[in-house]
Amino acid sequence: MMTEQDCALLAKKGISEEQLNAQLSAFQTGFPFLQLEGAADLANGGIYAPDAAAAARHLSDWEVYTADADHRVVKFVPASGAASRMFKDLFAFLEADYEMPTTEFERTFFDRLGDAAFLDDLDRVLTAHYGKDAAALVAEGKYKAVVEGLLGSEGLNYGRLPKGLLKFHRYESGARTPFEEHLVEGARYAKDGKRRVLVHFTVSPEHRALFEALAQEKKADLGRELEAEFDISFSEQKPSTDTIAVNADNTPFRNADGTLLFRPGGHGALIENLNDIEADVVFIKNIDNVVPDRLKADTVTYKKLLAGVLVGLQAQAFAYLDELDEGNVGEDRLQEMLRFVEEQLHCKSTAARALEGLELMDYLYCKLNRPMRVCGMVRNVGEPGGGPFWAYNPDGTVSLQILESSQIDMTDAKKKAMFEQGTHFNPVDLVCAVRNYEGTPFDLREYVDPATGFISHKSKDGRELKALELPGLWNGAMSDWNTIFVEVPLSTFNPVKTVNDLYREQHQ
Repeated sequence: MMTEQDCALLAKKGISEEQLNAQLSAFQTGFPFLQLEGAADLANGGIYAPDAAAAARHLSDWEVYTADADHRVVKFVPASGAASRMFKDLFAFLEADYEMPTTEFERTFFDRLGDAAFLDDLDRVLTAHYGKDAAALVAEGKYKAVVEGLLGSEGLNYGRLPKGLLKFHRYESGARTPFEEHLVEGARYAKDGKRRVLVHFTVSPEHRALFEALAQEKKADLGRELEAEFDISFSEQKPSTDTIAVNADNTPFRNADGTLLFRPGGHGALIENLNDIEADVVFIKNIDNVVPDRLKADTVTYKKLLAGVLVGLQAQAFAYLDELDEGNVGEDRLQEMLRFVEEQLHCKSTAARALEGLELMDYLYCKLNRPMRVCGMVRNVGEPGGGPFWAYNPDGTVSLQILESSQIDMTDAKKKAMFEQGTHFNPVDLVCAVRNYEGTPFDLREYVDPATGFISHKSKDGRELKALELPGLWNGAMSDWNTIFVEVPLSTFNPVKTVNDLYREQHQ
């Protein structure tokens, strides 16, 4: 039963009672597994690996596109995630009943501490508190004091900050955060004909002021250095995308004070933020996947290449849509368009091949006139993450999708083999076209497959609960987009999952 307090909370969040009931129903019914045709790879045409001539053409297409000052290009960076998971091993060390580094992780952290970009800041706070720097405290065996200085609220507070605000890379001029590295990246592949670089970060409310302060501090100097004018904007996940938590019996979970518990709906909530972006083309990349300047060349080249593939295909799709709009298209031309949809946009339909005339025109218009994304795919090296697949859609078509293991029935030996035999995985490297051929923004919410969410198991205050994750941003939230997969080198994928990843050669 809904209480007055419940109704007030829903109103405050902007969630209707109908939406709430749909979420509760999802817990009851669960989510179906996606039906697969197979993993996408180079051999079956699901992943495109351009040769040198094609790569040069795609890079040229992007240069021509950005030279046009009317094209608005935005770099979109999800940056709200906390860095706490980066430091879980160090938090465990603080709680351990021993004082000396014992595990391999702990020993590596201290052995390589001199290579950390945050060391100068750490020494500053430790000296202020103890009168000694990290090296001196380590020499005295005060290892936990060093970790407290790094993670604690009276030190650098890294345990509670988002990754975007941590010092990742050291330069002669000082250390840079991922936030700054993304600005530098953007200037190298997303600068428009007016020298503008538009970068949008999604952040958590509690850290927004820190991001805004860093933007104010850095954008002028970086702008002069990179001959660019930065336009930096921020947004937060909308409360309306939060989802209800439930008990084991699927009844609403209530806090100790009787209020309903809502939780963030996962990165799929960001389709709302992306939908609000005013842009023609949007680059999407995770906050922690950055490298120092000396290693940026591959990243820049392949970002431009992906974007060139996108605008080339979009131009052809727009030309076909203009023809369809005018009507009176001959059957041969319609068959050419169908081949483009199947071979270039990778959307296949046995039923469509039997269509002709107006029915075929309607089908082609529907498939051509939707958002488009080109996704970089790297060779599988055992990293966790979604993979590229051929999957069946609700309308019977087969198209390319990025799927997580939770969306695949692993009890089906055939499906499990498809997942395990995949040659590539998704490093979250996307370039998106979000306007139609008339220049009107798509409403991206209309292209989400609501049946692709999933249920996860969590706890709060020692009580077990079930949480509802919205269709992932690059998974079900983009289910009904035209999708193209392009092979990119592993050198473009350098995530930081733990603090010790910062000691890898790619981050030095």
